[in-house]
Amino acid sequence: MSMQEYKMIREEDEGCLRKYRKHCMQEMHEYLSFGPRFNSIIELEDGEAFLDTIEKEHHLTLVIVHIYDDGIQGCEALNKCLTCLADEYSTVKFCRIRVSATGAEEQFPKDVLPTLLVYKAGEMLANFICITKNLNEEFFATDVENFLNEYGLLPAKELAPCPEGDKELGVE
Repeated sequence: MSMQEYKMIREEDEGCLRKYRKHCMQEMHEYLSFGPRFNSIIELEDGEAFLDTIEKEHHLTLVIVHIYDDGIQGCEALNKCLTCLADEYSTVKFCRIRVSATGAEEQFPKDVLPTLLVYKAGEMLANFICITKNLNEEFFATDVENFLNEYGLLPAKELAPCPEGDKELGVE
């Protein structure tokens, strides 16, 4: 075997070993990360889906439900903010439901929207009626994140995984 062939085989082996280590680290991270992952906002179709989400979700999962309606100031902006936060907090189940789909429209008149309800293990942790009154006139995902963090409702942010090919970081 020539020296060049030996180096090629060695580099290939090292690449395979790096991939294997990365795979093992991902598996370990998933094993140690309790509960399911969501990464998006879920549209609840009716009151029954709303109740199922609250009652049947994993007991460690934080569920944040946005009750909204079209044409209500702040509802569309809050939907966009929660969509962004769902990407950053994958262990939190972000949901939204149109007020007309709740089956409890009389309890949510338009002047209390947008409303955020926060649950864990089937228990309500927080209820923010007309949440936009607590935010600036124009608000962003970071404003909503800071507001929820003031009440200790969001978990610590997860570290983003390293992109493939980051060999210069020295992690193998």
